Amino acid sequence: MKPFKFFWDTHKWTGIVLSVVLLNVAITGFLLLIKKKADWIQPPTQVGAPGEWQDLAPLSEVLQTVFAQGHEDFRTIDDVDRIDFRPGKRVHKVRSKHHHSEMQVDAMTGQVLGVATRRSDLLEQIHDGSFFGNWVHDWAMLLVPPGLVFLVASGFYLWLAPILRRRRTGKAKRQKVVGGGV
Repeated sequence: MKPFKFFWDTHKWTGIVLSVVLLNVAITGFLLLIKKKADWIQPPTQVGAPGEWQDLAPLSEVLQTVFAQGHEDFRTIDDVDRIDFRPGKRVHKVRSKHHHSEMQVDAMTGQVLGVATRRSDLLEQIHDGSFFGNWVHDWAMLLVPPGLVFLVASGFYLWLAPILRRRRTGKAKRQKVVGGGV
């Protein structure tokens, strides 16, 4: 197989495969960039009651309030993925391991301020490939950067090879014409 044909075929198929991945990364990346402006992607952070840090409700009380709501995604401590504390807004964001649920709790009073779905977490998982399986995130996504480097290099070769070939054949033709006329 000639080098040009090899690079043409591998460039084409690498481009087709990577275009699916890059389209996914571009769309989800755009949505993640605007997540703070779109409440349906990420719920806005509520603001808790005013107060001093000494008056913060204990974390055990916050969790007790969350579990008392009877929400299917918040039954036990094992259902809690993380708790983000926003001191400026005096709110705890209690995030579930299930269905991307979030419960925002006032850090001063311990009252629930809102329950919502964090679609941004789902978008992050799709964006980094972990949604499709840890092997996609850990192994398949590692092939994307070298694939892009290959596409750039092979694309440059595919662009430059015909130009160089035309110059060589044009030069050879000119030499024949000049040499044949003497």
